[in-house]
Amino acid sequence: MKYYLIAGEASGDLHASNLMAALKEQDKEADFRFLGGDLMQAVGGTLVKHYREMAFMGFIPVLLNLRTILKNMQTCEEDISRYQPDVVILIDYPGFNLKIAKFVKTVLHLPVYYYISPKIWAWKQYRIKDFRKYVDKMFCILPFETEFYHKLNYTVDYVGNPSVDSVALYMEQKAVSRDIFYTEENLNDKPILALLAGSRRQEIKDNLPTMLNVAASYPDYQPIIAGAPGISPDFYNKYTGNHPVKIIFGKTYPLLQHSKAALVTSGTATLETSLFRIPQVVCYYTPAGKLASFIFRHFFHTKYISLVNLIAGREVVQELFGARFSRQQIQEELGRILQNKEYRQKMLDGYDEVIRILGKPGASERTARLIYHSLLH
Repeated sequence: MKYYLIAGEASGDLHASNLMAALKEQDKEADFRFLGGDLMQAVGGTLVKHYREMAFMGFIPVLLNLRTILKNMQTCEEDISRYQPDVVILIDYPGFNLKIAKFVKTVLHLPVYYYISPKIWAWKQYRIKDFRKYVDKMFCILPFETEFYHKLNYTVDYVGNPSVDSVALYMEQKAVSRDIFYTEENLNDKPILALLAGSRRQEIKDNLPTMLNVAASYPDYQPIIAGAPGISPDFYNKYTGNHPVKIIFGKTYPLLQHSKAALVTSGTATLETSLFRIPQVVCYYTPAGKLASFIFRHFFHTKYISLVNLIAGREVVQELFGARFSRQQIQEELGRILQNKEYRQKMLDGYDEVIRILGKPGASERTARLIYHSLLH
């Protein structure tokens, strides 16, 4: 069968590549065309456009690049029309993908499947109308999404979480000992404080300086920055200043595996940190912090920003964002998870609850099986 996939950023490229590999196991004749990245290309098929040409986030960047975005959509629509796939599979990236879904359903009348639901449970719940009209099947990776969509009279499948798969695969096949990791990276013998300051330049610019200042208050630990894909060392060096800090690229999992604690911006990284059972402080800078906190409380449909707390349905980790984001508060919370054994253990118990709720690995395989068999009938 012919599969057309659209992933608009690095995480989508990763999850889509794993799904493609699983589809090849189900369907030996699988043929792929896609908008995505290097990982998808490594699995096989035809890359139509790289996500680097598509990744515009936020109101101003979107506005400034509107002509490029519209041209990308036209290119995508024309390419799908020529290819005539058996199914179009969309991976997150809702601003772009929901417009493509409308075109595919109303003009081409082809099946549209969605893997990794956009976070409409946080805001923009009105998008459920588009899902009902244009998306035939939704495959979700967060357990609470099943109940959320059920209340909106929209049936979805929970397939497990791909981060569970990634961490399990790493621990089974690629995990390295502490001695090897410390030797390979030329580290001193101090315990590691991991700094995960986000994957985008603005996030790094906003969060890293405060993280480094907090780390400086704990000289018995060595801070190490998890370098984000596509961000150069020179960009980090603008913010590291005189801080004694290392930047390690492409080794976030071994870094987390051997860390004592972590400072983490919100996103998938908070979940991955919990899967490694590393105590963390979630800290995310927003301009006009008090206003951001007010907007979150009154206009968002969720209590939490971190996946850890959202999955647990309660506060497992502290979320220091908006009005709560400050060096002092982050420093105090880090002190608690480093020095208070009972506090630390309570967080680890919360992680165990999250791991139980998420279920066993196999998200890509389950999704591929559901996609392939549904297309056969």
